[in-house]
Amino acid sequence: MALFLTPLHDCSLNMAIGEFELIKKYFNREELAPPLKGVMGIGDDCALIEIPDGMQLAQSLDTLVEGVHFPRHCDPALLAYRVLAVNLSDLAAMGAKPHSFTLGLTLPEANSDWLQGFSNGLTLLAQQAGIALIGGDTTRGPLTISVQVQGTVPKGKALKRSGAKVGDRIYVSGSLGDAAGALDFVLQNQIPITATHSDTRYLLERYYQPSPRLKLGQWLSQNGATSALDISDGLLGDLNHILSASGVGAALNLDAIPCSKALSNIYGDDKARQYALTGGDDYELCFTWPENKAISLPPSLGCTLSCIGKVTESKMVTDAKTGKPIQPEAFTHF
Repeated sequence: MALFLTPLHDCSLNMAIGEFELIKKYFNREELAPPLKGVMGIGDDCALIEIPDGMQLAQSLDTLVEGVHFPRHCDPALLAYRVLAVNLSDLAAMGAKPHSFTLGLTLPEANSDWLQGFSNGLTLLAQQAGIALIGGDTTRGPLTISVQVQGTVPKGKALKRSGAKVGDRIYVSGSLGDAAGALDFVLQNQIPITATHSDTRYLLERYYQPSPRLKLGQWLSQNGATSALDISDGLLGDLNHILSASGVGAALNLDAIPCSKALSNIYGDDKARQYALTGGDDYELCFTWPENKAISLPPSLGCTLSCIGKVTESKMVTDAKTGKPIQPEAFTHF
């Protein structure tokens, strides 16, 4: 990790704090960076990682800027949880098992309360996912957070976008549109703990604490899914990535698109469906499954599946009932 050119000022403690002290106090903690077999992490210029025989390394990187990707003055624990969850969802989409991650943190100041909250939120999800922090970088500037995750997947078993076949069934996990439905409340600086209504609280939890479907992704890669991705930019937009990469189309049963009761209660069924089709930030999985192969999801995976359509030769997305093309613009309220 690089040194600060000048020390950060900790306004809550009225003192300057150096980078190494900051790292040691908030990020080099045993529950966040447990020892991994074959890994040398925080403490040297580079982390060293050994990849087991027969495995491939999956990597993903996201950078988020305050005021662009998340609201200003966002709760640091919720922010840390969400930033890591977004990256873990990419591993889930490939069927990879989490291994380790690095953190790039640009801070306007070293506020001890903010850092402790951020560290706690990061630790909470890292422990849940079984992933270790092994290094990164810190510097001064506008609040910006970069996370790179690493995972492992057996050679030849990674889920890709290019494997969908005509006749495959299209599935999604969980419910869609909740994060888009939460956006108005997020922009009002509401967080789950301050929400006075249970439906609002549910949507905010779905936005700030999405559930990366890691176990589902690994199960799909081992049991025959033909393609997959995570839904970050809306179902229609992301499904089109699979269709384009695979050279196919899709017929969707719009009535089968799963929406939560909370979303429908607040916005009504029609707008809830619009959010489900075009709203981003759900981080559920969309995948294709062979037409003649039964799918039986173990309850231990902790999520529901909905079959929402099938893969076709048409190279476009159509309404399964009417046969008419579905245009994403028709469902966008933003």
